Amino acid sequence: METPESLHFLTHSQSLLGFSSSVPALIVLGGATATGKTGLSLAIARRLGGIILSADSRLVYRELDIGTAKPTLSERSRVPHALIDICDPRQTYTVAEYQHAAQGLIHDLHQTTQSIPLLVGGTGLYIDAVVQGLKIPPVAPQAELRSQLAHLGQAQCYAMLQQIDHVAATRIHPNDVVRTLRALEVAYVTGQPLSAQQGQHPPDYPILYLGLACDAATLEHRIARRTEAMLAQGLVAEVEGLCDRYGKDLPVLKTLGYGEILEYLQGDCSLDVARSRIITHTRQFAKRQCTWFRKRDICWFDCTAPDLLDQVWHAIAEFLAAIHRQTRPLSAQS
Repeated sequence: METPESLHFLTHSQSLLGFSSSVPALIVLGGATATGKTGLSLAIARRLGGIILSADSRLVYRELDIGTAKPTLSERSRVPHALIDICDPRQTYTVAEYQHAAQGLIHDLHQTTQSIPLLVGGTGLYIDAVVQGLKIPPVAPQAELRSQLAHLGQAQCYAMLQQIDHVAATRIHPNDVVRTLRALEVAYVTGQPLSAQQGQHPPDYPILYLGLACDAATLEHRIARRTEAMLAQGLVAEVEGLCDRYGKDLPVLKTLGYGEILEYLQGDCSLDVARSRIITHTRQFAKRQCTWFRKRDICWFDCTAPDLLDQVWHAIAEFLAAIHRQTRPLSAQS
């Protein structure tokens, strides 16, 4: 049942549209791929009059649009977005770099606009880096080491990671070349597993952590439907273009959705097989995401619920009401 204060927030739109508070805060929206985070985040951000900060390890790359389900230019024109299209596909972008950028943006938004940013994505480690304030080892990319590891192949590198840092391996998809190499790199340079070095220093502002989920059968159907949409939108042409501009050895072309199409373009399989592999690998990836997020303190919502936005907005109203109480003088609270 709604408290009187949250009801006040829900029924007085001027209290929510462009809501600002002298108390810094953050709203997080996480969950597995294909659960509708983009659409819901747009609706929330438009009501709040805020900005969306992406927490997706592949959306940082320019030119990776269709295969990453990147918000369209039209969607980004309706709501300000950040941490999307910030680096070249050939660059290495570390969790430490993401953490520094995200924390800096959140701090600036709190200082200059007093608005509540919305952190949205499915890369759990990126979200943890912000929400938990993970201590990320300051290890610079090692070009020679990466070259040596790349020649071993992803399967062998991931097997090495499982032996060297089993905890990190459980957090990284077996096909995630970039993060596998990074974990091995940190372990090699520092002599310690990456997972053992990730201490925590959480921020001191309130955080509302929302999550989207659904049953396995529904999620598989949504994944299949989204895969078909990506192919219809030109995923094959996108991969061809990346190969033409940067070569087939581009690390991001080994990631989910791109690697399978690359195999098709190289004649290793048919397009139907590539499609099936994308669906299978995405389903496996989503399962790992669900396992990751399940261990966090999250307010969960069924992404298929007809009244999803109302449910989520109720939780946000409760959160904002609590912030509102903190900003009121003691005399006004009595």
